[in-house]
Amino acid sequence: MPSTPPAPPRTPPAEAGAPSRRRAGRRGARPSSGRVTLGDVAKLAGVSSMTVSRVINQPDSVSAEVQKAVREAIARLGYVPDLLAGGLASSRTRLVAAIVPTVAHVMFSASVQYLTDRLAAEGYQVLLGLSGYPETVREEELILAILSRRPEALYLTGTSHSPQSRKQLRAAKIPIVETWDLSRKPLDMAVGFSHTAVGVRVADYFHAKGYRRVAAISAGDERAMLRCNAFAATSRDHGADVVAPVVTASPSTLQMGRAGLAQLLDGGFPLGGAIFTSSDALAHGVVLEAQARGLAVPSQVAVIGFGDLDYAANTSPPLSSVFVDRFAVGRLAAEALLTRLGGGTVAERVIDVGFEIVERATT
Repeated sequence: MPSTPPAPPRTPPAEAGAPSRRRAGRRGARPSSGRVTLGDVAKLAGVSSMTVSRVINQPDSVSAEVQKAVREAIARLGYVPDLLAGGLASSRTRLVAAIVPTVAHVMFSASVQYLTDRLAAEGYQVLLGLSGYPETVREEELILAILSRRPEALYLTGTSHSPQSRKQLRAAKIPIVETWDLSRKPLDMAVGFSHTAVGVRVADYFHAKGYRRVAAISAGDERAMLRCNAFAATSRDHGADVVAPVVTASPSTLQMGRAGLAQLLDGGFPLGGAIFTSSDALAHGVVLEAQARGLAVPSQVAVIGFGDLDYAANTSPPLSSVFVDRFAVGRLAAEALLTRLGGGTVAERVIDVGFEIVERATT
């Protein structure tokens, strides 16, 4: 029988820890994310990456024909520009951040809506953060997170901020507008009104109407309590019998208003008294609870709300309230920021939008 030919010599295996150059090269290569890139758009449109960047960031510098080709390529590929990276390179992010305690209350949501629409018309986008209550706790975390994204300006609610937040905000060196309050010296600009003045004015109003027994049902946030405390102090100055306030959670609700009146009445609040609430929702709740108990409004229980929301004039009976122009807050804040973003100087760094007592059937 023929002998079996000898097996060819085997190549000795590489030593452990010493991969081949080819394998090492593959291992060191950065894996692709599969994400569509600026270069992909440029290749499809038949232009350079720089031209694509100009179409996105400076369209006026590129011909209409090239713009059309690039935008068609963007649409075909589903490309999403990395505006943050581009913004950091040019020191422009076109991003304005807004922090409000809640969007459940139309006072804040209406202002932010106007702000967003106005800024969008000038090419800016709004990043919204909700601080909740109490505002300073979560606001500090929000401010840190937002500033790390390099916004070009900030819209804040209120003038109360933690020491650390104030330090970070000043160091940011960007336009800042604080809204809905004029209680403290602003960091930069402010659009709002005096909550203390609201409380004083309502106390004066009740005194002029002849009410000598008064109380407040108020949310526990800082701005609402400014109104509540000023109302109580001024009412005492007028010689009124002031009952301790009922303080609710924030944001307040209609049900809290009903419970608040029940607590006052069960605690001995006399009929014929007047109540100042920190919101129209609370005032509406007071009216419903009074009606459920068979009490006449306003002869046995008078009440005035705050905000003068759209439904206030359409309840039964219509609610008296304190009107604040929430749209003006958003509009004036937006114009102040746009002026500063455009390199201009605002005529007034502090704008008082004021307020007005609207008398209806509940007082």
